[in-house]
Amino acid sequence: MKDKIIPLGKMKIKNNIKVFKCPICESSMEIVEYNSLRCKKNHCFDLSKNGYINFLLHNVKTEYNRSMLESRNIICKSGFFTPLIKKISEIITLQQIKSSNKINILDIGCGEGSHLSQIIENISNGSISYEGIGIDISKDGIHIASREYKECIWCVGDLTKNPFKNQSFDIILDVLSPSNYAEFNRILKKNGLLIKVVPGSNYLRELRDAFYNETEKETYSNERVINHFKKNYQLLSTHSLEYKAPIDKTNLEHLISMTPLSWKVSQERIQQVLHSDIQEISVEFTILLGQKSND
Repeated sequence: MKDKIIPLGKMKIKNNIKVFKCPICESSMEIVEYNSLRCKKNHCFDLSKNGYINFLLHNVKTEYNRSMLESRNIICKSGFFTPLIKKISEIITLQQIKSSNKINILDIGCGEGSHLSQIIENISNGSISYEGIGIDISKDGIHIASREYKECIWCVGDLTKNPFKNQSFDIILDVLSPSNYAEFNRILKKNGLLIKVVPGSNYLRELRDAFYNETEKETYSNERVINHFKKNYQLLSTHSLEYKAPIDKTNLEHLISMTPLSWKVSQERIQQVLHSDIQEISVEFTILLGQKSND
């Protein structure tokens, strides 16, 4: 009889079981026959066929559905975010991180996983070992991530009840997602780093202008978000990134599908934009590098 082939994702979970804790009772966990994670008090969390873990304690309604996240995956694979991924990768490789064996990176609100996967691929050079773990509240997003990107660990979970032990991560990535600084501080190691990406005022400018012309949503400022970051972390550096991304009609449709900017826009208006002469999209980000305060 042939030996049963264990998916890479499940093997990685077993090898990194020490970073997990039960989100109910906070006790340590063990992997059971590669089918589930179980804590000392017998709370059990299933492992999917593809190897992701579902830590949600109850069903959560989210507007980030399968169609939207499939579109985001297509856009990410098209190279739309490549300059951002390259910049984050450069920031990570320039950090002198002291780690006994490997560097643990957590992507908070990882969506369909493409950002984390591409970053891990970029920074893996053999001399330093990196372990990527992504968590998102969207089961659809994590399903795509585990299907497409086998080299990382993927979890469905709520950040407010996250399944990670104290001081488990060297780096947290927070790319275009909300922040929970209390939890970030808990799970970051001493002197751990937070890389937060916020959109600039020109991010998706063409869509914002088309959908919200002469309304308050036409403009956006990230000043409040940046100030809140500075209150919680020692700001080591700020990086501005701005570029134009070429886009064809097919990918324009996927871009509109993936962005919350389109959620309350009529189908009639969306069709007008799809039939417009938009051939490139403005992209602008501010990347904040912060270090955990150890007061």
